[in-house]
Amino acid sequence: MQILLADAIFTPNNILRNHGIVFDKKIIAVAPNNELLEQYGAQCQMLGEGSVIMSGLINAHVHLEFSANRSTLTYGEFMPWLSSVIANRDELINSCDSECMEHATQMMLDNGITAFGAVSSYGFDLDACAKATQKVVYFNELIGSDPLMADALYGDFQERLFASQSVKREGFYPSIAIHSPYSVHRILIQKALKYAQENAIRVTAHLLESSSEREWLDNNSGDFQPFFQNFLKQHKAANTAEEFLQLFKEVPTLFTHVIHANENEIIAIKEGNHTIIHCPISNRLLGNGALNLKELDSKNIRWVCGTDGLSSNYTLNLFEEMKIALFMQHNLNLLELSTRLWKSVTTDAADALGLNCGTIAPSYDADLLVTRVNYPINDQLPIHLLLQPLHIESIYIVGQKIKG
Repeated sequence: MQILLADAIFTPNNILRNHGIVFDKKIIAVAPNNELLEQYGAQCQMLGEGSVIMSGLINAHVHLEFSANRSTLTYGEFMPWLSSVIANRDELINSCDSECMEHATQMMLDNGITAFGAVSSYGFDLDACAKATQKVVYFNELIGSDPLMADALYGDFQERLFASQSVKREGFYPSIAIHSPYSVHRILIQKALKYAQENAIRVTAHLLESSSEREWLDNNSGDFQPFFQNFLKQHKAANTAEEFLQLFKEVPTLFTHVIHANENEIIAIKEGNHTIIHCPISNRLLGNGALNLKELDSKNIRWVCGTDGLSSNYTLNLFEEMKIALFMQHNLNLLELSTRLWKSVTTDAADALGLNCGTIAPSYDADLLVTRVNYPINDQLPIHLLLQPLHIESIYIVGQKIKG
């Protein structure tokens, strides 16, 4: 058992001054420092002035297999970026061995990320994720829009899924990703979702990331048309957005991006109890616009933050991601948005991914960061934690000290 006494405990809902925390693998108690000193005496560790305890961060959406990218891919618009991914795919994948992907998981850990959702296209990142210190929700991705190839494509997906299910370690959760409405045939989606329901497996999918996707799904035209005709000999979208969402009606899902959804689709997401993953840096670099967080909040739709992968980001740092969102969403109240952003990488992300962490309260896993600030702590701490450099002194995952 460990007892840490801090200048403050920070959660999105509260700033508890002169409070401490008692924990082993799970949090046992949160109480004022003087009460803990009276009860535990010399067992207490005083963290000192400026010390802040907070939950470990949760990155809901990351791709590790393209972590070798630095300047290979084309930024600015979605279709030039996608074309550059296809042209450079083999080079980037071959350049990113297990050491490269382990470096990416370490980058996340150094930035306070104690759990993440990894979307795996090929299964090449399985070892790195299995060895990662963090909790990992490992989303095996299903892709393929050709019905004639359905059996082969599903067989490959099953092999990767079963391989991930053979990993036996605490905090590793084999899961399912459906790539997108334009890239997966409904036959494959139905089979995968049936398996997910029968086995209580988490599900994620990309949805309506770009205006090109919107035009293709609605009208079978636009920038996607030559792409699908040239690469896949396909003249019609595999699904409409409405048909795609209908397939997920009974399966609460984490949908990533959702920038170009219309009113009916937003309502369907609400009715399906789905979650939206917001990746502001990726959205800006690929020229896709910004998610309308105000609309989501007005409809009480849960949204969380993710970094996406290094194919469309320059770092895997949720502090940076939240700061960028803070400035992109200029029409929202600054303090309220800051607070929501912190929820999006702690309590809400944990709930969406089905993890018992992200909340500093008894019975939750002790996934904690000990940080230190060099400025007065006040009610605007949610803003200042994003604007000022933050020093992470210690990291705990399930009560085990990982750093510091």
